[in-house]
Amino acid sequence: MGGFGRVELVQLSKDKSKTFALKCLKKKHIVETRQQEHIYSEKKIMMEADSPFITKLHKTFRDKKYVYMLMEVCLGGELWTILRDRGHFDDITARFCVACVLEAFSYLHAKGIIYRDLKPENLLLDARGYVKLVDFGFAKKIGVGKKTWTFCGTPEYVAPEIILNKGHDHSADYWSLGILMYELLNGTPPFSGSDPMRTYNIILKGVDHIEFPKKISRSAHVLIKKLCRDNPMERLGYGKNGISDIRKNKWFQGFDWEGLMNLTMTPPIIPKIRHPTDTTNFDSYPRDMDIAADELSGWDADF
Repeated sequence: MGGFGRVELVQLSKDKSKTFALKCLKKKHIVETRQQEHIYSEKKIMMEADSPFITKLHKTFRDKKYVYMLMEVCLGGELWTILRDRGHFDDITARFCVACVLEAFSYLHAKGIIYRDLKPENLLLDARGYVKLVDFGFAKKIGVGKKTWTFCGTPEYVAPEIILNKGHDHSADYWSLGILMYELLNGTPPFSGSDPMRTYNIILKGVDHIEFPKKISRSAHVLIKKLCRDNPMERLGYGKNGISDIRKNKWFQGFDWEGLMNLTMTPPIIPKIRHPTDTTNFDSYPRDMDIAADELSGWDADF
């Protein structure tokens, strides 16, 4: 979480078997980086979201130093960690992960919300192995058919229209889905420079300049190119049939969409979780020994 704070595993005092993730955000850092609006937006979007593919936010709190978000815990770990340890995923594993994200996007886009921060670090596995979106700091409710102009996202995943400040909408999420597909199948993202500016220049050259390694199948290659069209209006998923065009794509042939939506499908990665406080699927980080400064301006009065 960088300078913003940390996430801790907490237990319900009355029932130790019930665990939650507590996101603790330093208020002073939020104010210094002018993220107040983003934090409120994250709270509102997550509190209202009701999808099995989005981590649930149960409650929020505040004190002098922090704002807190009490969230559903996903003890299966970050998809990023699993990808790093495996090198890359096969089609079956990548397909399941991308399908979970697609269901989350389908839910959000129907509500006029764009996500804007897709990357393996923001995808967690629950105890069963289902993939869930976490971290809604860049998500924004723009309304159906509207655009927004804020520059945000992770350099390797940013769509060209965001770089060019042309205004963007939910089509930018389809672009990032294509990038995620490539990264899951290859192990590294398709557009990557030594610094963000170089990365943006490579992105602007377009997907046709990218090398597709042999381990990315022909049907995956075709779908990635359809998702990463330079023109946002030409991307698969943006047409009148919406996301169902992606679901019907050849790469997903034979995929059990009904089983996924009903949560009856067996995930390809089943995490080993021995007890409700087992955090072994996560990398361990040293505790932040800095004592957070008080922040008393009152911006968080309604938190």
